[in-house]
Amino acid sequence: MHPTSLPGEFGTGDIGPEAFRFIDQLKTAGQAYWQILPLGPTGYGDSPYQSPSAFAGNPLLISPKELVADGLLAEADIENIPNFPTDRADFTAVAKWKNEILSTAFRRFTKTSDTQLREKFARFCERHSEWLNDYALYRAIKSSQHGKAWFDWPAKFKLRDERTINIATEQLADLVEAEKFIQFLFFRQWMKLKAHCNELGIRIIGDIPIFVALDSADVWCHQHQFKLDKDGSPTVLSGVPPDYFSKTGQLWGNPIYDWDAMQRDGFHWWKSRVRATLSMVDIARIDHFRGFISAWEVPGKDKTAENGEWVNAPGQKLFEALQADLGELPLIAEDLGVITPEVTGLRDRFGLPGMRILQFAFGGDSKNHDLPHNYVQNSVAYTGTHDNDTTIGWWRSVSGDGSTRDNNAITHEHEFCLKYLKSDGSEINWDFIRAIWSSVANIAIAPLQDVLGLGNEARMNLPATANGNWSWRLRENALTDDFLERLRDLTEIYSR
Repeated sequence: MHPTSLPGEFGTGDIGPEAFRFIDQLKTAGQAYWQILPLGPTGYGDSPYQSPSAFAGNPLLISPKELVADGLLAEADIENIPNFPTDRADFTAVAKWKNEILSTAFRRFTKTSDTQLREKFARFCERHSEWLNDYALYRAIKSSQHGKAWFDWPAKFKLRDERTINIATEQLADLVEAEKFIQFLFFRQWMKLKAHCNELGIRIIGDIPIFVALDSADVWCHQHQFKLDKDGSPTVLSGVPPDYFSKTGQLWGNPIYDWDAMQRDGFHWWKSRVRATLSMVDIARIDHFRGFISAWEVPGKDKTAENGEWVNAPGQKLFEALQADLGELPLIAEDLGVITPEVTGLRDRFGLPGMRILQFAFGGDSKNHDLPHNYVQNSVAYTGTHDNDTTIGWWRSVSGDGSTRDNNAITHEHEFCLKYLKSDGSEINWDFIRAIWSSVANIAIAPLQDVLGLGNEARMNLPATANGNWSWRLRENALTDDFLERLRDLTEIYSR
């Protein structure tokens, strides 16, 4: 469950008191892992996979209550809360309100006599300067350009004319400082939450999207390391060919790395990125792992992903460089989709666990590698992921609603599923959880929606769609002691 899905009064979940309560509930339920989505600011479609930075934190996750506790806001500053919905995140409305209170917190900080807080902020800025200076300037210029994407800025800004950048840094100094302060607040709160998690013996599994958003500080500052034209427009875009989720493929729209350029400087950006992520989480899932062998490159002007081609990437050299820099790689390979022997070989060469998805297990025969009896120890088993329907939603699914299966395929899957699990389907979500909990996979993960037995209304993301995703929220007090006890019982039975 991503932190935005936590309950609370501020329109979206955050990393304040409700997050600490949730971690305590995980401990009560005997859990050892909490898996989340990418923590960066969200971009197009509110997607955490379209972030304007591979390093920054999401300001929407900053807890207003923690700011009050720190003396950066007064109680009166958060009394007039808009009438936010409680079961969905209204990201646009929350961003408008939260930007106002964060501005208030920054103004209060500029007038503070708390030298200790000022010193902590200064140390944070110094420690994160490699990415923070560029990101803060990117955000400041973007604000001065009325929110336009960097590739639509005037050429002198877009192409980073040195004199122009120096002048902008000076003229926009207050905006730059405010952006840095917002990041300071996020990281301060997040690291406090992570410490609480680790103290209770719970490890956080984070997420590293393989690609970054085109409109991001990363691409703007490192244009020579991406496949772009001289004017900054992408020559090719990322995606996947037609698959389970879409007959026309998925056009993600991210720019593709110029791997030759990245290799020339020893993959410096990648080393910095992975190091930064692993300072915030204990383990990281590498999204779209197969893209390190070859990526589906779609012509930059195309509107669907159908006409792409697979283009090789230097995955082995990259991971050798990461291993030399970081030592052991606490990573999970998201090895779903079109998997070749080369992808499997890269995963196994570095000892990375792959993923097994129980919802994918019943479309074939007994040799399907997503069936629990075919699992290996070095894997992470899931009932489903954020890209799947909930298990109850999957069980009730019909043709054309979120997948490319027809009704015959769905009927076959259901019949095989009931036979395999020796189930009557009345508690299919718990049958799924039991199946992966009892498997040999070293780690087993269930989305909270499956623990609660929620249907399609609680789905987090429908791939190949741009709207209505990522907004599910846990209702207050929905995660009751009964659910926690049942989860703990299964965890103890299977020695997890």
